[in-house]
Amino acid sequence: MNTINRTLPWILRLAAALFAASAAQAAAAKAADPAPGFPSRPIRMIVPFAPQGPNDLLARMVGLKLTESWGQSVVVDNRPGAGTVIGTELAVRAPADGHTLLMVSLSTAVNPVLQKKLPFNTAKDLVPLINLAFSPNLLVTHPALAANNIAQLLALAKAKPGGVIFASGGSGSTTHLAAELLGLMGGVKMTHVPYKGASPATIDLLAGRVNWMFGTILPTLPHVKAGKLRALGVSSPKRTATLPDVPAIAETLPGFEAVSFYGVAAPAGVPGPVMAKLNAEMARIVNTPETREQLRLQGADAVGDSQAEFTVFFNSQMSKWARVIREAGIQAE
Repeated sequence: MNTINRTLPWILRLAAALFAASAAQAAAAKAADPAPGFPSRPIRMIVPFAPQGPNDLLARMVGLKLTESWGQSVVVDNRPGAGTVIGTELAVRAPADGHTLLMVSLSTAVNPVLQKKLPFNTAKDLVPLINLAFSPNLLVTHPALAANNIAQLLALAKAKPGGVIFASGGSGSTTHLAAELLGLMGGVKMTHVPYKGASPATIDLLAGRVNWMFGTILPTLPHVKAGKLRALGVSSPKRTATLPDVPAIAETLPGFEAVSFYGVAAPAGVPGPVMAKLNAEMARIVNTPETREQLRLQGADAVGDSQAEFTVFFNSQMSKWARVIREAGIQAE
């Protein structure tokens, strides 16, 4: 009996210590998870583009990893049309609980200026969440053009106002905007020929019917390697790891930047803790070596920034391209 009495306090102290440790672990886990219980059902990722494009592929890549992390499916919902307006409207009308997200891009940022009337207010109805990745465009010329670098291209355009012809994937497209920015910053006027997509524009460039264009790296690079096109520069602020020997246009025109970005936004009103949880996990995913390598093979670079950083970037893109669109007199097709 005495042995039991002597042992019992020790057992109680041990139990109390174990309980305290368990409670501390539970508290730490709760503190590390800003939104316990989220997600409580499948997440819908709206992609306002057709399947197989870069936005779609990145959404599926990140969605698969989120499913593995949280045990809730991420359903990619492709809703192309009207220059991303259809998919964006679906997203802003969804409940603001974090279970509906939207892939956003430069198209989202320029629509308030390009589109005469939108069924939503981009600045008020969408909240930037994270920039997953960006991809520079590649300025390529037909080999017959007497320009081996950006400075020579601008000099040629100055000598022949309107005589240098560039193609794009459509009026108001990313490649068109990049070309207009080049003209504005370089102080030259060149003639724009819009096409219904990058493929027909590339075909005419290869045939020499136009002089140059901005193209996305992955489909354009094989033509450069084959000697059918000449690469003069990339549109990112610095050289890209995919093409380290091709100079950044900013090396000739300081401050030049015209990249395609692949971000995620949510309907306005999603609770801050939910946004923080989504941002942290997506940032972790895109910065894993596996994902970074997958992106590099697609000609893109991982970002994974904070919500505050992406908000500043997204807003700066809206104001920057609004200015370019107005100064260049660009109108949507």
